[in-house]
Amino acid sequence: MKLVVKLAAIILIYILQADFKFGFRLRNSRLPLFYLFIIGIGILDYFIIPGAKSLSYSIVVIAGIGFWLLSILAIHQVKLSVDLHNPQVIHQTISVFFILNAIFSLGTLLAIIVKTGAINPYLYQGEYQLYFIGTGDYIRGISFDTSTTNAVLNAFGVIYFLSYKKALMSFLCMIVLLLTGSNITNLVLSAALLFVFIFQSDRDQKSLILLCMFFFVIFMAKISPQNNRYLANTLRNFFNEPSKQVSANAIAIEDRADSTLTLEERKQKFATLYLDSISAINQKQLTLISNLTERSALKPAIPTDDINGPKFQHKSFTTPVEENMHQFINAHSGLLPMSSDTAYYTRPPGKITAWRQTYNYLSKNPMKAIVGCGIGNFSSKLAFKSSGLKIAGSWPSKYKYINNAFLQNHLDIYLYYFSKTDGYHSAINNPASVYDQLITEYGMAGLAVYLIFYIGFFLKNFLYHSFGIPLIIVVSGILFFDFWFEQLSIIIFFELLMFLNLKERKAAK
Repeated sequence: MKLVVKLAAIILIYILQADFKFGFRLRNSRLPLFYLFIIGIGILDYFIIPGAKSLSYSIVVIAGIGFWLLSILAIHQVKLSVDLHNPQVIHQTISVFFILNAIFSLGTLLAIIVKTGAINPYLYQGEYQLYFIGTGDYIRGISFDTSTTNAVLNAFGVIYFLSYKKALMSFLCMIVLLLTGSNITNLVLSAALLFVFIFQSDRDQKSLILLCMFFFVIFMAKISPQNNRYLANTLRNFFNEPSKQVSANAIAIEDRADSTLTLEERKQKFATLYLDSISAINQKQLTLISNLTERSALKPAIPTDDINGPKFQHKSFTTPVEENMHQFINAHSGLLPMSSDTAYYTRPPGKITAWRQTYNYLSKNPMKAIVGCGIGNFSSKLAFKSSGLKIAGSWPSKYKYINNAFLQNHLDIYLYYFSKTDGYHSAINNPASVYDQLITEYGMAGLAVYLIFYIGFFLKNFLYHSFGIPLIIVVSGILFFDFWFEQLSIIIFFELLMFLNLKERKAAK
């Protein structure tokens, strides 16, 4: 959903239930103090960081504080709902949510099947591979958000229903999760399920976990085997340092993966495959004529589509956002060493490069390592949004703001990968990470208050948790791959489940 829709929903909720008793306290706080402390660090940075405070940056800081305030308003209403309602009512509501989400998700898949005529669109290579390995990107569910959001929500659902031994709902969530094709979420959930299998499950739950993992194996091996290969290559590239440079002539262009080609190289590959396909068809026709001459009694064989032909190869389009990126790179090439480099290199994944940039920047600026370099100045959804490049939504062009630290580091990485063909557009190349955001914009102080006053807030009742710990494992892994606190989506659902879990465990004690 667009942020404006979420904002309208929060306003409506407070009109219907106008309660502002947040209950923040140093001891036994009703809500995590993390939100207050992070706002405090952001305000402190605004006043202590040297340099002129432009109107554009002041607006960025106000917007950043506004995001955190919306998070407080949301978590307060979630906690209020858990406090006021019978747990059984909340359980039923959660079940209805996941059923509706599954209906939306499976309905989308059915529409793709009808459109393509392929029972398994994950293997369908027609329409220039419009679906194929990217089919899961269309499975967005009831949130109308990205497929990754849908995947994470269903990962929560698998753990939640597993805790209550609701096999059918666990399997339903697992199936929808797999359909999204989110490899990262699959890996994170697998780690959480391993924890549950070893430490928190009885024999029945262990059986359910094994069945869920069986579904995972079947999906990767039979439903979407190309996704399996993609995951293997991604992990190989993530853990292995690539060579400095690869000769363009080392591998024939028609044998190279689309994700490694520039736009011009893809055009060349398209033309080469097309000519090869025409040549093959002509050869078939000559063979057919020869056979008819010699054996006129035989029925002519109708040539079938060549799976290696052009229309079965991925076709990448330059979107308006990508065109804006290219124009921006050309205008600032002297400040963008990565994205302005047009040579073909095999590089480490963008995520690794981002963390190296973070380390190098903070090691050269030790004071900023303590309290950060300020809201929207290095790594956040707000930093991307306020750039005016429409990467993370729109921003008033009159008040565009880009800090040099962001420009020459994480924005440069993003532009390098996401201005290229969409084979590069993966989470492993995106510098987005909550941990990176906390460390760079709020410093080690920001990371400390997150660990102590957010994760610590939920962990302090460790003995009361049933599904709480595996949920924390999932969230802790997912936070490496996006700016989730700025999206008002999975974090709210995580907090709902945690508060519900705490209420039931305390009542049972």
